Amino acid sequence: MKAGEIEMDFKHEIVLPNEDLPFRMFLFEGYNGNYKVIKHWHRSVEIFLVLEGKIDFYINSTFFPLEKNKFTLVNSNEIHSIDVPDPNTTIVLQIPIKTFEAYWEEDQYISFKRSNSEQDNRIVDLVSNMWKIYEKKEYGYELIVKSHFYELLHILLTGYKENDLDKEVLRQNKNLNRLSKITNYIKENYNQEISLESIAEIFGFSPTYLSKLFKMYGKVNYKSYLQNIRVEYGYRELVNTDLSISDIAMNHGFPNSKAFSKEFKKRYGKLPSEYRKENKFSKMTRK
Repeated sequence: MKAGEIEMDFKHEIVLPNEDLPFRMFLFEGYNGNYKVIKHWHRSVEIFLVLEGKIDFYINSTFFPLEKNKFTLVNSNEIHSIDVPDPNTTIVLQIPIKTFEAYWEEDQYISFKRSNSEQDNRIVDLVSNMWKIYEKKEYGYELIVKSHFYELLHILLTGYKENDLDKEVLRQNKNLNRLSKITNYIKENYNQEISLESIAEIFGFSPTYLSKLFKMYGKVNYKSYLQNIRVEYGYRELVNTDLSISDIAMNHGFPNSKAFSKEFKKRYGKLPSEYRKENKFSKMTRK
């Protein structure tokens, strides 16, 4: 755990594939460094491959340092976070869990080892080539990228799949799946007045049980989760629009700009106005 990272701020992330692919692939947004991704989980298998620089990766609080041409694999519903002090170039590949439906173990779950000395180099080559081809988008690129993707799936299933799953891992997966339905609803209604009590009533739980579910399996309290969702959407509008800080705050469920700025600084270490100014300068220097 690095200084400044907030232990209790977990969130559930909804992963949507690229419009032209059956998975999501993108360049990690923390390429400039001085960036943090709070603890979160999702129903996808994720590969982080560093092409240049380095990033500090944490899975279930275990530290995985990643440097050039190294990757880590994150299983569905594993809680992970990232600390990025320095500039880097990192490819992120997110595979929907349903891709592996024919190979699921108990409770719609599949798990992969993070390393296989005989196959790791092939994974690096496949993912880096997929990105190069996807970036150029030459005629017929989708076919080549998909062919590499299906080779990647075969390697994962034959060289990395774990066959003896721990019962506690399966239990946590089951409860995180249940919690994910609730967090999906919150993410769709985060800018409204939604209390723990109202959410509990919608899903047929007592407020006490729902609070326990968040703390035990999401490692987060309800209020922190909701505030992080609001900050995340506020961040996107901050860097992609010229709306005022006050308007952004009101659009995303905050009572005023002061409340938004307070939560934003907790996560990003800077006030929204400072972050926007630095982000615009960074974009100009990259052109």
